[in-house]
Amino acid sequence: DIGGGARSAGIDVTDEAALLAIAERIEADTGAPDILVTSAGILETVATVMDEDMAIHDRVWAVNYRGTVLSCRAFGRQMRAAGRGAIVTIGSVNSFSALPLPAYGPSKTAILRLTQILSVELGRHGVRVNAVAPTYVITPAMQARIDAGERDPAVIRASGALDMLVMPRHIADVVAFLCSDAAAAITGVTLPVDAGYAAAVSYKSFAGGLPWKD
Repeated sequence: DIGGGARSAGIDVTDEAALLAIAERIEADTGAPDILVTSAGILETVATVMDEDMAIHDRVWAVNYRGTVLSCRAFGRQMRAAGRGAIVTIGSVNSFSALPLPAYGPSKTAILRLTQILSVELGRHGVRVNAVAPTYVITPAMQARIDAGERDPAVIRASGALDMLVMPRHIADVVAFLCSDAAAAITGVTLPVDAGYAAAVSYKSFAGGLPWKD
C-alpha cells in the first residue's frame, strides 16, 4: 500500500484538445506526471489490404497511433519541463511479423519507431521512453473471443516457447519495471512480453519438422 488516492476519467485519445485539457488539470492538481503509459488501442477483424473497410482502417490508426502521439505530446511536454519522467508505449509482437490485420500491425509498428524518436528527443531532459510488445494477452476482450469460439487458447499457448497464456499482470509487471529506477539506464527499447512467441513462430513452422517428439 503506497497510500494516496486514485482518480479516473474517460477520454477520447484522438481528441487533442481533450487530452491537453486533462493534462493541464492533472498538472494543476498533482504536478507534472512521473509516468505515462499509452495503453489505449483497438483491433480490427481479419481482413486483406485490398478489401478492408477504410473507415475501420482509419479508426484503428487514429486510436492506436494518433492517440499515442497526442498522449506523448500532452504529457511529455510536462515531463520535459520537469526534467524527469518515464513513458511506456504499447506495441505488439505483430510489429515483427505479418498477420492479416492490415491496420493494427502497421499502426503498432509505427509506435515502436515513434518510441525510438521520442527517446532521443526527451532523453536529454531526463525522460525515458520505452515500448512493450505483448503477444496474445488474455484480456476481457480476448476472453470474450475465446468464449465465442473465435480463438483457441490451446493454439495460443502452443504458439510460444513457454507454452503458457500471457495474462494482463505479466504486461503490468514489465511496464512497472520500465517505469522504475531499476530501468534508469534503459531508453529507446522495445521489450517483447510474448512467452517466446517471436522465437518460436519460425522454429515451430520449420518445414523439416521439430527435433523432438512429444
